[in-house]
Order: sequence, then structure tokens, then C-alpha cells
Amino acid sequence: MQKNRISHARRIWQWIAASAALMLLAGCESMVITDLTPSTMPENPSQIYTFSARITPKSRGYVEGSLRPQIVIDGRIFTMESSPVGEDIYEFDYQIPSGRSQVSYYYLSTFDVSFGGETTPQEAYTGVTTVQLKGRLVLSMVANRGPVGARIGIVGQGFTAQDLVTVNGQPARTVFDSTNSLSFFVPPVAPGRNYQIAVTSPNGTQPVGTFRVDGLNVEVFPAALNLAQGESQTITFTIPQTAPAGGLLLDITTDVPDCIIMPEVVVPPGSNSVSIPVRGGLPGSGHLYLSGFGASEIPIPVTVR
Repeated sequence: MQKNRISHARRIWQWIAASAALMLLAGCESMVITDLTPSTMPENPSQIYTFSARITPKSRGYVEGSLRPQIVIDGRIFTMESSPVGEDIYEFDYQIPSGRSQVSYYYLSTFDVSFGGETTPQEAYTGVTTVQLKGRLVLSMVANRGPVGARIGIVGQGFTAQDLVTVNGQPARTVFDSTNSLSFFVPPVAPGRNYQIAVTSPNGTQPVGTFRVDGLNVEVFPAALNLAQGESQTITFTIPQTAPAGGLLLDITTDVPDCIIMPEVVVPPGSNSVSIPVRGGLPGSGHLYLSGFGASEIPIPVTVR
């Protein structure tokens, strides 16, 4: 009888130890959630931001296919979808209301664990994290004066392809270089004056600073064009000094667009002249107009026979 009691007690102890081990396996790092969302994100016009996480099952009893990844934002629970970026990565796109500078969230994953033929639901979650939304920040212009047609850089952060540089409120030709850099071409405005530069976007307008437009003389040769239909002739534009970095864009228009076929005119950086071909189109006569240089437009008579 004594031997049977010891054997029975040993079996009870072994059962308790096994149960404890199973509970430890089920609860210790049964699911690892790694937040892949950056702590700061630049604002964007659509106000849609991607939250992502890597969720990796660790429990030996994890039931394949039972994972339900979720994210809790603003007190609402959303289901996350598999990301094409990689295995075990899930993401969710959330539209944050305008005017918000931050948003708090945490990840929640529910899944099933099976031991000894019994399946039980489990869950894992992260702590609450806050992501900051960084608006566009303009630091400075690369130069604060230059001639009409000069390409001027603006450095900062949070720029997008929707940003537009304005000169005294009027749009200028803008180039999106990167999220940290924009550039614009000085439009054909009156020289010898200061102009207010700003960056505008769907989210608002941010002042950049004052830019002074300097006068610049341009020589044109020949002073007039006389072409037969289909004939090409070279015209040369010369400035007194070499063009700045980014080149010098010459603003040229015409009152006879059907008569003239010509490319955009840009004096290359480090050069003081550029020559381009002008081809005759339909017969007619009119002018090319070079704006922004001298006291007024420079007219170039054109005749196509």
C-alpha cells in the first residue's frame, strides 16, 4: 500500500510539472511583435499613413493560419493585411484627420495554441506608441538674389511633388528635387526689385524669404529670322557672365506659334551663351519675345515664307 501511494504521488507531481511547463511555453514569448513604423512621419496631402509591424509566432503549439493581426488607433480596432515587403510583415493605411500633429496606437494579435488536442485562444499586444507628424519645414534659399531665369534652390524637409514655389503670390516653375530640396526658376519679372518667395501646397503656404531680381542684358544674333517653310536657322543668346548652377532659363514666347518650331532655351551652367535651331512652320510673320531682360520685352522679328 505504501508503494502505491508513493507511485500515485509521483504521477501527480509529474502531471503538475508538465502542466506548468505547458503554461510556460504558451505564455513566454508566444508571439513577438516588432513595430516597423517610424517614430516621425512627414505630412502628406492625402493624410494617409502606413503603420507596419513584423509579427512572428514563437509558441510550439501555435496553430498555423490562426493569426489575426490588428492595430488599435484612436480607440478603434482595424485588421492589418499582409505586406508585400516581406514574410510576417503586416501593414495598415490610416487616414489621420487634418490638424493632428501626432497619433497613438498599439498592435494586438490574437491566435490559437493547441496542446494535448485542446485548442485555446491567445493574444499578444504591444505598449502604446505615439508617432509624430512632421510638417514641411523650410530652412533657407541657396541664394537670395539672381537674374530672371536662374534656378534657385530651397532646402528644408518634408517637401512633396505637390509643392509649388510662388513669387509675390504668382506660381513659378518648380522642380521637386527630393523631400529635402526644391528649386524654382526666377520668372520674367521686373528687375531691380525684391520679391517675396513662398512654398505652397494643399496643406497651406509657408514663407521662405525675400529674393532680389537683378537686371541682365542679353544679346541676340541674328536680330531677326527669315526662313523658308521647313528651313532651320541657328539663333544665339549671349549673356555678360556665365550662367549659375542649374543653368539660366530664357523665357521666350511667340505670337505665331504655328510658324515657329524651337526647343526650350537654357544657357548651360558655366557658359555665357547658347545656340538653338529654329525651324520654319506654316507661312506667316510675327515675333519671338524674350521677357525679363532689360526694361521691357526684347522682340525678335520672324518671317516664314
